Amino acid sequence: MRHVDRLPHAVKQEDHVTITMSDGIRLSARIWRPITSDEEPVPAILEAIPYRKNDLTSTRDAIHHPYIAGHGYACVRVDLRGTGESEGVLLDEYLEREQCDAEEVLAWLAEQPWCDGTTGMMGISWGAFAALQVAARRPPSLAAIVVASFTDDRYADDMHYVGGAMLSDNLAEAGTMFAYATCPPDPAVVGERWRDMWRERLDSASPWVLEWLRHQHRDDYWRHASLSEDYRALGCPVLASSGWADGYSNAVTRLLSQVDVPRKGLIGPWSHTLPHLGEPGPAIGYLQEVVRWWDHWLKGADNGAMDGPMIRAWMQESVPPSTSYEERPGRWVGEPGWPSPHVQEVVCPLRDHVIVNDDGKPAPSREAEPAERVHTVQSPLSVGQFAGKWASYNAPPDLPYDQREEDGGSLVFETQPLTERVEILGAPAVELLVSSSRESAQVAVRLSDVAADGRATRVTYGVLNLAHRAGDGGPEPLEPGRRYRVRIPLNGVAQAFPAGHRIRLSLSTSYWPLVWPAPAPALLSIHESGSSLTLPVRPTDTPETLPSAPFGEPEGCAPPDVTRLTEPEQAWTVSRNLVNYHSSLDIVKDRGLQRFEENGIEVGLRACEKYTSVADDFGSVTGESAWTLRFGRPGWDVRVETRTVLTSDEEEFHVDATLDGYEDGRRVFSRTWNESVPRVNV
Repeated sequence: MRHVDRLPHAVKQEDHVTITMSDGIRLSARIWRPITSDEEPVPAILEAIPYRKNDLTSTRDAIHHPYIAGHGYACVRVDLRGTGESEGVLLDEYLEREQCDAEEVLAWLAEQPWCDGTTGMMGISWGAFAALQVAARRPPSLAAIVVASFTDDRYADDMHYVGGAMLSDNLAEAGTMFAYATCPPDPAVVGERWRDMWRERLDSASPWVLEWLRHQHRDDYWRHASLSEDYRALGCPVLASSGWADGYSNAVTRLLSQVDVPRKGLIGPWSHTLPHLGEPGPAIGYLQEVVRWWDHWLKGADNGAMDGPMIRAWMQESVPPSTSYEERPGRWVGEPGWPSPHVQEVVCPLRDHVIVNDDGKPAPSREAEPAERVHTVQSPLSVGQFAGKWASYNAPPDLPYDQREEDGGSLVFETQPLTERVEILGAPAVELLVSSSRESAQVAVRLSDVAADGRATRVTYGVLNLAHRAGDGGPEPLEPGRRYRVRIPLNGVAQAFPAGHRIRLSLSTSYWPLVWPAPAPALLSIHESGSSLTLPVRPTDTPETLPSAPFGEPEGCAPPDVTRLTEPEQAWTVSRNLVNYHSSLDIVKDRGLQRFEENGIEVGLRACEKYTSVADDFGSVTGESAWTLRFGRPGWDVRVETRTVLTSDEEEFHVDATLDGYEDGRRVFSRTWNESVPRVNV
């Protein structure tokens, strides 16, 4: 990234500005704005998240907020209530109170003498969720938003449930927020009140996974703040982005196809990160795109921000399987709208373990229907150990590895070697005529690129809890032995398959630990006569409308000085004990101890996840999330430790959790939870 130190406007930074809410709670904001804004007001851009502006996000914030401010905006980074130096408590994600707070902050910004009355919102992940949710409420000053790695559907396209099946990230994210919501404010900012504020957070805390387990299908809890409930609610322009390695790429194309506002989409090869910091690369000059968007919609500049294709996507070339990539080879392609008029849905019947037509390309079969064939599959719990994370963070390496071992426990169909290159852009889908031996079952579907040497790189995947075959409103148990026609959408992707490679479709009845297993193992029967794979094929002769390098070099402001006091650690370890058949996935993400020189605070973060099972005992699966967060400077040393363990049987989920707070090495708070929640999702 190129660090920029000369911008059109000199910028002033205010580290702790309090904004009082209607209930008296004061939120803490850091503001960057042009020095000249005291005389020449500018639009204001809000980012509101719970991840601590004073330390944990200060490096990231310092790259893009002063950069945007230097182009003539007031950038405002607010800690949500109950986080960082803001008062109150944070009890859950995306509550009504959070959206009301954001609306009040926007109103406050619009009234400031240095603001011209126009506002925007931006963010990644939580901040993007918040921007989209608040935009749907149409606050009067909000003129446009910029969102990255977001969803419009809190139930079916977030880290909780996918296809009605619970993700293990439901536990992992709950563990993250269990820790973040119980951290202390900085005494150097809030003074002697810090201890009372911290105690209030500790006293109000509970493992968020409990609430998420109480809502196992789509209900009013998830409908709240999901734009998918009413796309007409969005009334302002939106620039939306994500990455193919992220868990949120589907939301970009869905938003483009559903909303009726000026919109642009951007999907790169990236994991869960902003495009100017994009990994895997190539990263792009995203902040230049953002400034151009703000200039057009907040200042009325006629700068071509809406010119060109509606969506720009990175068409990924074939690569060998790896848990991480520095760069994904490929090229940018543009489409005039979404759905794209260039993409053709090609239906490929599944026949005797093969996806073929006479020439070996994925295409509709012209042959007469063969005699009925039935294939069965009941996968071991080990299928899924090389699946990687639902949303890749690229640290530690967390992308799916070689799929050959996974395929050993799966039902596999594949093409003959392709006679010519095939490119897909969009979401593949699988239709199955399926019957089950039990009332509850799940099916995971993987699409892989198989090289001539046999190595298999997962391209995309999808999951369906078969009790949700008719929708997510409520589970419908299966009748054992009865045939059902089901559709499983896979995650959207842009991928090239070279000539000589094969396209492989793999079906399994478990995908642990990415997906929490069904209550008990089930044998699925797949009936060929009603089963097919649909590929969104983009013809290789599609006219290209983009230059080879449509984006500038990544740039931003230089981050502040940070001194590393201890070394970081990262691990992603899969192990199996063939004496007791115990399998384990152990994940470590330890940033080490760092000192932020700008304010002198020392911060340490260590997060560990562990997922275990024994043989194929579905009742043995266990997930654990443990966090340690430490904050200190001379005369002040505070530590928070959280641990959440999730287990299950056929009837219930069981949550055992602990929260401990330490000051100067002495434990000053401790609480334990031992609760069970019925399994109602089948």
